[in-house]
Amino acid sequence: MRRVVAAVTGLALLLPALPAQARPPAEAPPPPTGSSQPTGPRLDPAASVDPLIGSARDGNTWPGAVRPFGMISWSPTSTRGDQTSTGAANGYQYDVTRVRGFSLTHVNGAGCNPGAAGDIPILPYAGPVDSSPTADTKDAKYASNFSHANETAKPGRYTVTLDNGVRTDLAVTTRAGVGEFAFPQEQANLLFRTSNSLNGSEDAEITIDAKRRKVTGSVLTGAFCGRRANGGINNRKTYYRLYFTASFDQPIVANGTWKDATLTPGSTHTTGGEGYATGADRAGKGSGGYVTFAPGAKVRMRIGISYVSLAGAERNLATELQPRATVDRVAADGYRQWSKELQDIKITGGTDDQRTTFYTALYHAYLQPNIFNDVDGRYLGSDQKIHRLGRGQRAQYGTFSGWDQYRAHIQLLALLKPEIAGDFAQSLYQFAQQNNGIWDRWLHNNGPTHVMTGDPAAPTLATFAAMGVRNFDVRGAYESLLRQATVQNLEAENDGGCPGQCTGQRPALNTYLAKHYAPQDACHCWGGAAETLENSLADFSLGQWAQRLGRDATALNDRGTWWKNTFDPAVGYQRARLADGTWQPGFTPSTDVGFAQGSSATYTWMVPQDVSGLAAAMNGQAIPRLDAFFHDEQGNWAVKGGSPLRYDPTNEPGLHTPWLYNGLGQAWKTQATTREIVDTVYGVGPAGLPGNDDLGTLSAWYVFASIGLFPQTPGRAELLVGSPLFPKVELRRSNGVRLTIEAPRTSDTNQYVESLALNGKNRTESWLPESFVTHGGRITVRMGAAPTSWGTAPVDH
Repeated sequence: MRRVVAAVTGLALLLPALPAQARPPAEAPPPPTGSSQPTGPRLDPAASVDPLIGSARDGNTWPGAVRPFGMISWSPTSTRGDQTSTGAANGYQYDVTRVRGFSLTHVNGAGCNPGAAGDIPILPYAGPVDSSPTADTKDAKYASNFSHANETAKPGRYTVTLDNGVRTDLAVTTRAGVGEFAFPQEQANLLFRTSNSLNGSEDAEITIDAKRRKVTGSVLTGAFCGRRANGGINNRKTYYRLYFTASFDQPIVANGTWKDATLTPGSTHTTGGEGYATGADRAGKGSGGYVTFAPGAKVRMRIGISYVSLAGAERNLATELQPRATVDRVAADGYRQWSKELQDIKITGGTDDQRTTFYTALYHAYLQPNIFNDVDGRYLGSDQKIHRLGRGQRAQYGTFSGWDQYRAHIQLLALLKPEIAGDFAQSLYQFAQQNNGIWDRWLHNNGPTHVMTGDPAAPTLATFAAMGVRNFDVRGAYESLLRQATVQNLEAENDGGCPGQCTGQRPALNTYLAKHYAPQDACHCWGGAAETLENSLADFSLGQWAQRLGRDATALNDRGTWWKNTFDPAVGYQRARLADGTWQPGFTPSTDVGFAQGSSATYTWMVPQDVSGLAAAMNGQAIPRLDAFFHDEQGNWAVKGGSPLRYDPTNEPGLHTPWLYNGLGQAWKTQATTREIVDTVYGVGPAGLPGNDDLGTLSAWYVFASIGLFPQTPGRAELLVGSPLFPKVELRRSNGVRLTIEAPRTSDTNQYVESLALNGKNRTESWLPESFVTHGGRITVRMGAAPTSWGTAPVDH
């Protein structure tokens, strides 16, 4: 009976009380045991990266040239024959082999199609420019096919020879790039489609200075997710202007501009946007310019960008790129930087495919957040004003896919790059201060987009605090987030943009605080049950943070249990509830009424902060129900998605679910389930990701699962133990802390943990304490071929 009780109450015991402390030590002590250095030849992790992974199967990644956390990302914009659309959300889909340009900005794995950015596509074009490229609404003329056989993508470099005969070779620094274009013996042109951002534009402008071999311009745009049918018109708005400056090593022999259908040869300046509509409402609108070089020219272009000003773009370019910089030199430097950054995790063993999958996942996780400030420290705020970095802040980072990232990506960022996590936290805080104290759920660059549900900034920053991130205004950020959770803002009763982009942050907060749940018919949100679950988890994480600061967390901890108010015991699932207390009629476990991008069957498990409470609510049926969530009626694995009743590896609300067995006392099932997902859902090749990478979230999940660890709960730093894929893994936190995972017997057969030692001491718990993350250490895992009872015993007191 003791073992059975432990299986039900496990997670409650996994959450020891936090000591009240205003500020933990600024510098962690050295690890109890040092990390040994690998023997044999040094392996280059960047050589294992394939940027094309995730470019099919709706992964929405892109293969272009980029630096870690870089501002510029130079990658193709593809076309299916519609100038106002593209092959995929971020401009590149593997099966679409026609491009209309190479654009300068991208967001990794965003789900809206088109997603975001894709600003300033530049097309090398061989042949006469004798009509307006904007009038070519089907991309029949001013575009080119290509073959993957003529394409190469490596960390920091992208090369392709188009079917029009132009070899395009691109490399970048953080804010600038160099491109080399080798034209055939035909008229050689570069077309700057200044207005043709993925989502359109409000305005654009271009100026050509042939004498100085220079093109400058900008695009005024934004509109992330602005085409969604469910309220997308609410996001057809502008929130940034991207400036660029480009110069060439070859003389410009002709030039011109276009606006809408009118081409003006010889012109040096024009303006005009496309709007944010779709199809015929936008087709044929917009502006740009072209420069012509001698037939057969080999043109080297240097380009810099800025969200602050043209002068900022010039300064960024001059600072980061030497006048004679070549693609070879810049690409080599970028490759070295990627190789260095990816050595944050050193893996020993594994197959070539496993190493490629692993290091590509880490590469994708390091594409964001994106540096948003110029080299002089200036950046565009969410209030559309120019600001400077705060004292001690090294960078302002933009873009936050909160609803996605807080479930895996931000934990990996905090674990490996705590100094970047701190600057990111400070960046989010500053954007909130510039936005009337509102922490938006989804920031694109600096722009509040309101996308998704919940209050993801709260668990994000609370997790940072738990994992030892210190370089941000901890108290100021906490107080700001606490206010957002307790004082209703003016837009909380606004239905604008719902569902999907509801204007209000913490919508209908006063109603939520009064009823202890978000009513489906009065929540001004995407889904009442989902909002309740998100808020419960956010409040729990704030409560954990409050305890660390020595504050009274009683009320917040109580709010962390409000998920129970939308759990209907009559059906055993989370369910939308109306303002009068009755349940939304017509319930089935597959319903999405009351939920956001998911079903009740998925969301019912979204209580990582109270697994023992959830198990109790399920009346002892939690384990068989969880088994059925990962298997079909015949007992076969069902972990690839496609059914609203089962696990979906492509979407975030259920990503933690395979790890819940640890809290239910059957850790071996976590080991089996996560290994099945690692082995069969992820892989190499363009289809190597199961779905939208969502700013590195799916990739971060893979990194955690393959090293055999996963963050237990937002707002905490404990790590759950799974099934290590590699015999040895060494993690180097940027603050000097070292973590080592050794599982020398792991294999396809030996997937199960027989025993575990932490710093040489046997440990029966299926989780690792906060001190492992903050102070470092070594775990040694003995693996075997059969399930064991390890991790099922009660937690030691």
